[in-house]
Amino acid sequence: MTRPPDSALRRGYLLCHTCHQVSAAGAAHPQCPRCGAPLHARKPDSLTRTWALTLTAYILYIPANLLPVMTVTMSGQGEPDTIMSGVKELLLGGMWPLALLVFFASITVPVLKLLILTYLLISVQFRSQWRPRERTVLYRITESVGRWSMIDIFVIAILVALVKLGALATIDAGAGAVAFGGVVVTTMFAAMSFDPRLIWDAMEKQND
Repeated sequence: MTRPPDSALRRGYLLCHTCHQVSAAGAAHPQCPRCGAPLHARKPDSLTRTWALTLTAYILYIPANLLPVMTVTMSGQGEPDTIMSGVKELLLGGMWPLALLVFFASITVPVLKLLILTYLLISVQFRSQWRPRERTVLYRITESVGRWSMIDIFVIAILVALVKLGALATIDAGAGAVAFGGVVVTTMFAAMSFDPRLIWDAMEKQND
């Protein structure tokens, strides 16, 4: 089996997590020569912080789906809608593309992100050596798609701002929208806290 090339850490180089400058480790407490930030071999407490943020997102996901995300009132009448009831209303109204978009952004993407982050955390925790390249790709995808989960929150914010101007109809954001925004933000921070180099560390230790 071909030995993988040495990592920058093994060759004595550290990456600044603030400005991304690569520098020689050198001193006992190295600092970045460009921005002065302290240098670390890996993101400090990466697994602990990622676990905490991921579990927080799981907890927030429950009220995000059970509480109403918005209430549409027309001529004095209206009922609050959760994410799923909103998707159902859109389907009944024949707006299939919008229903699919909301379902994908509000249900599929957050659930996949949480499952992938959990899988990556468990695999690193148990020092798995299975398909590190594919796991790194999974992480990159999770990190890049996170911001698009906010699309329905943007839609609600725009609708609330626009429809409030009218006298016949109003749209009010509900507590579910706040919880869902919390899910998106915490999963984004969880992805940022995870250090994908931990995936490859198990491979280096195998070849020592």
